[in-house]
Formats: sequence, structure tokens, C-alpha cells
Amino acid sequence: MNLPQTMSQKILASHAGLPSVEPGAIVEAGIDMVLANDLSAPLMMRGFKEAGGERVFDPARVVLVADHFTPNKDVASALIAKEMGEFASSHRLVHRFEGGRVGVSHVLMTEQGLALPGELIIGGDSRAITYGALGAFATGVGASDLAAALVTGKAWFKVPETIKVELRGEMGPWVGGMDIALALLKLLGPEGADYQSLEFHGPLAAELSMEARQTICNLMVESGAKAALFPVDQATTDYLADKAQRSWHSVAPDPEAAYSRVVELDATGLEPLAARPHLPHDVAPAHSAGYEPVNQVFIGSCAAARLEDLRVAAKVLKGRSVHPRVRLMVIPATPALALAALKEGLSETFVAAGGMVGPPSCGPCAGGHLGVLAPGEVAVATANRNYRGRMGHPGSRIYLAGPAVAAASAILGRVADPKEVAS
Repeated sequence: MNLPQTMSQKILASHAGLPSVEPGAIVEAGIDMVLANDLSAPLMMRGFKEAGGERVFDPARVVLVADHFTPNKDVASALIAKEMGEFASSHRLVHRFEGGRVGVSHVLMTEQGLALPGELIIGGDSRAITYGALGAFATGVGASDLAAALVTGKAWFKVPETIKVELRGEMGPWVGGMDIALALLKLLGPEGADYQSLEFHGPLAAELSMEARQTICNLMVESGAKAALFPVDQATTDYLADKAQRSWHSVAPDPEAAYSRVVELDATGLEPLAARPHLPHDVAPAHSAGYEPVNQVFIGSCAAARLEDLRVAAKVLKGRSVHPRVRLMVIPATPALALAALKEGLSETFVAAGGMVGPPSCGPCAGGHLGVLAPGEVAVATANRNYRGRMGHPGSRIYLAGPAVAAASAILGRVADPKEVAS
């Protein structure tokens, strides 16, 4: 008799060829997709060669994206991009994004229909966890695991316990996915979900947009989560209707599935939030998070740079001006989003307000390219980490927030609640 299973258990069991698995068990499972970026790909390709790899297990199931230093910021990043291109060509990889197609990998993966419900996906980046918004078990792994998966199409996993997250209530004005994510990080703490899977349930979970679900899953790795999954529903099906590149099968948890604990979040009365330097869990209402002068606002990254986020930011900035001290950088996560923002007039709003619109890139979020902070500078970012030195000099300070707070902060030159500037 099979034991009742959570979504994570079911996905790992099916990919390991087992009827069921228990938390703590070690399994070897077949992988649906392998992702590497310009940080993880060099080590992955080296490991592949050292392992004697001749051909990748399936050229249609490997994704290479040079997204952190694109457009290439120096000779070193150009060499990495060149090596990735040559590897992709020699192995006839189907999904190599470069030039005018390149964007932030975790947004590309869902936008291109490369991450699907019920799948098992690994990426050489912790934010691979984002694809759980579509009901996939997706997680970040090291380069050696990526290299082994390229050869064998398999990886090993310790089956995680699962935390059930009950979301309920109604979100107020200017409250979005980032605010839910930050509120959950505050509840969970830095290690509250250490090597566990999160499974989102409750009436509010069903009402959240796919963009908000991706933002929430994206940030859960900050509490140590191995994976974070939303159940597959009509919103998922609608989102994938014109995107999915493969057939897929949804996985639902058994009603009697055992969870390690239940966390509840009622969004009613929740205010727009900000996480103060230097910890994503140090969360407070935006209007009281901090009063120091802000030098830069970054609206971008795999956390919150989708069309829904850009629309919110533009709504706050429309007809208003960025504070003279503030550098506002808006970077749509993919070329498709950049084009949509252009067609909708969002980019015009950003530029008219005094902002800059940049090419799709992870650069500012990782402090490696575009918008690097000087010592003593303060930033508000719709990113996912505000560790010391994350966006530049160790003496800089970063507040994390959703697009509404970021846009309001750009206008007032300090961390601000959007209600201070927009109705």
C-alpha cells in the first residue's frame, strides 16, 4: 500500500520509478530539464569534459543562458558566453538563448514553456526554485550535479519533508506577490524551511496570478527551502495554453499527506513591505522601514520584473518625476517583456519620469554589471537578496520591496509606501 504523498514526494517518486517515497530517503531520479547560466555553466562544462562526457543525455532538455553579465561586460564574460555558445553548437542544444533572445533565465524558463507541472528540474542557480509556481519540483544544485545530469539525465535527491502554507485573506491596495513573499520570509526566518519543500494552499493561493506565484516561490530559498510548489489549477493551465513545449501532467497532493508543520498567513490588512539591510527576513511596513536617502532604485531581476510588476511600477510613476538624487533603473526580464512594456507605453512612462530602461540582464541584482553601488549608497530593489555587498560595495545598503514600493521610493528619494504618492 502506497503512503499518502505530498506533491514533492509524488514528483520525486514518479521520476525515480517508485510507487512512493518517504522524507529522508535518498533517490536517483530522471531529470526533465537542466539549466545553467554564465555563473554555473563554466564549471558544469569542465565537469562534463572531466567525466568523459561525449554527448549530453538529451539536447532538447538542456538550457544555457548567459544572463548575469549580459550584454558581455568585459573580456572574461565574453569568453564565457563564447564557450557556452560553442558547447551549445557542438551538442546541438535546442535551447541556447543569446543576442536578442537572451534574458533572465528563470523568467525565460516559464515564459518559454520550458518548465511544466509535475516535472523535475535542476538549475545551476538557487532561483530555479521559481518553477514551482507551475507545480514543478525545481531546485538549485552544484556544478558537479549539473555535469553528472548532462551525462546521465539523472540526479540524486534526499526527499524533503513538506511544510504546508495556508494563504488566505484579501490583499489591499498596492500589495502584491513580493509583499506576500516578504511576509512569509519574516514568518519562516532564515532557516525555517531548511531543506524542506513548501506547498501553498488556501483560498488566497488560488487567487494569486502566475506572476505573483513565481515571485513567492523565487524568494522562498531565502528560508532554506529545497523546493516550493503551488498546486496546478485553471490559472496554471491558462498560463501554459500557448507556451508549453511538451505535454504535461499535473500532480496533486493526497488529502491525507503528512506535513512537517502548517504555516498560516492572512493577507488581510497586510501593508506594502520592505526588507531592511542586510537580511531578507528583517521586514517592516514600507512607510516605517527606513528614512535614509536612497541613491538607486532597481526594478528588475527574476523576482519581480514581469509585466504585472512593470505595470504596477508604471502606475505609480505615471505623471510623476524621479527624485533628482535617485538613479531609477528598470530592466524587463526578457526581450518579450521589454517589447510588451514598449507597446503598452510603460517604457515611455519610466523614461518620462526620469528613469533608465536597460536590456534584459541579471546584472544589477548580483552587483556584477549595470548599476553597481558605491560605498555608502542606498538602494531599493525588487530583487531577492540584500546581503552586505550584494549589489556592489560592502558599505552599500539594500532594501528589498515590490514594484509599487520601489517606484514610490524612486519618487520620494527614501523608502516609501505607494499610498504616499498615488491613490
